[in-house]
Amino acid sequence: MAKQRKLRIIPLGGLDEIGKNLTVFEFGNEIIMVDCGMAFPDDDMPGVDMVINDVSYLERNWQKIRGIFLTHGHEDHIGGLPYFLKAINVPVYGTRLTLGLVEHKLKEHNLLSEVKLIRTRYGQTIQAGENFKVEFIRTNHSVADSAALAIKTPVGTIVHTGDFKIDTTPIVGDMIDLTRFGELGREGVLALMSDSTNVERPGFAMSERTVGQQFEQIFKNCTKRIIVATFASNVHRVQQIIDAAAKNGRKVAVSGRSMENIVEISILLGYMKVPEGVLINIDNIKKYRPNQIVIITTGSQGEPMSALTRMAYSDHRKVEITSNDLIILSATPIPGNEKSVSNVINELFKIGAEVIYKSLAEVHVSGHACQEELKLILGLVKPKYFIPVHGEHRHLVLHSALANKVGIPPERCFILSNGSVLEMTEKSAKPAGEVQAGKILVDGLGVGDVGNIVLRDRKHLAEDGLIIVVITISSATHKMTSRPDVISRGFVYVREAEFLMEGVKETAAEAVLASLNSGKRHVEWSTVKNSLKSSVARYIYDQTKRNPMILPIIEEV
Repeated sequence: MAKQRKLRIIPLGGLDEIGKNLTVFEFGNEIIMVDCGMAFPDDDMPGVDMVINDVSYLERNWQKIRGIFLTHGHEDHIGGLPYFLKAINVPVYGTRLTLGLVEHKLKEHNLLSEVKLIRTRYGQTIQAGENFKVEFIRTNHSVADSAALAIKTPVGTIVHTGDFKIDTTPIVGDMIDLTRFGELGREGVLALMSDSTNVERPGFAMSERTVGQQFEQIFKNCTKRIIVATFASNVHRVQQIIDAAAKNGRKVAVSGRSMENIVEISILLGYMKVPEGVLINIDNIKKYRPNQIVIITTGSQGEPMSALTRMAYSDHRKVEITSNDLIILSATPIPGNEKSVSNVINELFKIGAEVIYKSLAEVHVSGHACQEELKLILGLVKPKYFIPVHGEHRHLVLHSALANKVGIPPERCFILSNGSVLEMTEKSAKPAGEVQAGKILVDGLGVGDVGNIVLRDRKHLAEDGLIIVVITISSATHKMTSRPDVISRGFVYVREAEFLMEGVKETAAEAVLASLNSGKRHVEWSTVKNSLKSSVARYIYDQTKRNPMILPIIEEV
């Protein structure tokens, strides 16, 4: 009897976290990928620019990959593409705006001419190898041209919602194609993989149009200069800010590299309509009175180098915040960014600016489905098995419980982790071990060269500082030629701790003399260094109860 072939679903990122989404679908000798994202570094990753997925499993199986299918153009879904495509060049499929954003990203990495980008339409089905057919389905989200995917395999259809909400009055285009979800449900769906981000929120997500109405109201009654911070990728939000500005006779300037890039791409591709004469260069804002200007900027998440943060700390070259400014934060802090956002708001208040944020007015709506929308999709698709995705662990557990309420038994819900393998046939689904998955840290041009040991050292330096002890030893006599020299960085101010520094020098000298006078014929410099290091560490801890990094340097002359 022939061995039954199975579909393997392997999430490499996006579970137990918000970010770096990447899911592998494997059948026989063929693989397709859904999304290839990145994540922003945590507070315990000093110096790190971004986090991407460990794709070792895909590197070992690169010959099987038939393509990458993108659900939408947010960084947590496309940000890892340049790094992946440098190593493994495969076709990339996506809708028009999604690929427009990808093109810009690949251009920055000098990859555009090397990668095959294939534009898709809603309702179109792509044949990927012999075993996969992928259909793009219209959804609503906080970036235009978002799509769900119906992945047809020899064992059944998998529906992946991507990030979505049900917006019955979208700014551009039609509402989510609920009819197609229902048709797939009638045809039979083996498994549903659904966005879990807002599973804690009851009811329905509000329509994007409600934010536009709020903007119009605020702009109409305002005599100050208006600065709006929002996600650069939220094309619909930016469009509504421009519309409200134009309606109230204001010019619009854009600040922040990512915001400038996305506005340019969106206008070029026709996703954003700007009345003639409304958009001006940021250099020209001083030519207009405050009540004639709106500035749209990045920095809604309090990122240290973003335009709004630089404005708040009076470090922006072109915009100086005054008490005659109204700042609107049109975004909700991503989990982990709350403190940064709070700090920026406080700095703006200190300057005397007026600040409006989510707690004070409805200036933001989520792009992710709430409980009733999630239940509606579950009810339409009627999957045999359910796999919650895109969320921290609590989100996945709560989404699974929600699926139980609408009739999917607990034994048919699978809460996976990054690297988990789920094997599926037409009649069964079961966990089948794990593959390598994890985080690769990007620092400048270095990819993966910052590991746990480097991070540990960076944190150690940041928290406790550094003591360098320099010893000079004669190669002829094996004796110290002078007293040790001590350099302190980030530990204590030397001039105010002369007694402590003298103690460090004496302790270091005693440790080195003890090693040199041990009676051994050959001096092991590594032994001398270790003895010096441990003696100085003990002395400093006894005196200060601190543990700085100690770097012994032995010079032989």
